[in-house]
Amino acid sequence: MITAEIDSKIKTVVSNVRNLPTPPIVFHQIQKVINDPGVNAVKVASILAEDPAMSVKVLRLTNSAFYGLAREIESVKQAVVIIGFEAIKNLVLSASVLDMFKGKNIDEDYQEKYWRHSLSTGVACRLLARRLKSRGMVDPDAAFSAGLLHDVGKMVICCYLPAEYSRFKAERDKDASSADFEIEQKILGYNHGQIGGFLATQWKIPHKLINAITYHHDPGQQEEDEPIAYMVNLADYMAKKAFYDESEAHLVGAAPETALGYFAVDETTLLELNDGLKEEYNKAETFMQMVGIS
Repeated sequence: MITAEIDSKIKTVVSNVRNLPTPPIVFHQIQKVINDPGVNAVKVASILAEDPAMSVKVLRLTNSAFYGLAREIESVKQAVVIIGFEAIKNLVLSASVLDMFKGKNIDEDYQEKYWRHSLSTGVACRLLARRLKSRGMVDPDAAFSAGLLHDVGKMVICCYLPAEYSRFKAERDKDASSADFEIEQKILGYNHGQIGGFLATQWKIPHKLINAITYHHDPGQQEEDEPIAYMVNLADYMAKKAFYDESEAHLVGAAPETALGYFAVDETTLLELNDGLKEEYNKAETFMQMVGIS
């Protein structure tokens, strides 16, 4: 749970940032109509048509190996009908965030590492949503978006808070064992999950995703009992375990016992998904190409 003191500090910090990224109008329009029980594919497609660049991205992703459809989709309307409203909404959200932070003037190695971990976490989250049902159904596309966006607060700190990022980096260089969020908490008084959750609230994305971003390192701190936050917690660990190299092995940490207990599974279950995670990650390379990483 975020205290009033931390909330006030984050608001002060973020309010001093100029030109924070915001999702395109089409995202808010899509989100609004999809919540309307009377919505149809024609209406959603007509909104997407007003943003040709986004339409191209949606078609490109729909036709990618990530969805593995049997035939090529030739129109946005077809895409909406075949993959569904929720998938379209989450694709637009994901594509929007990729665009918002693409090409920022930051270290290329950092940016590639950031996006690759974000993507692998999103893919792991999608796999878990299909596998873990003990706490109810979680939409796999929403789970993917939550995983993809879970560390968005890191990009805010890195791209828009240079003084804070320098302080964090100096401490990171001295402390090789602590997790990033622990160092942020110590040095800044807040962490990237809290910053990301605040930004996501401003974007007016679904509350479940805001919760997952905010509490992905400690889902037990949520005021509500949202399974997707626990799912991102597990997916974050899975992605690090599967893809971090020897130089980063010390940052993987232990399996998150609270989240494992929440879903009544053990680490063996996660390891069984490892091959599937790597296979699905390779199918999602289109997302990396969209941020200029191949």
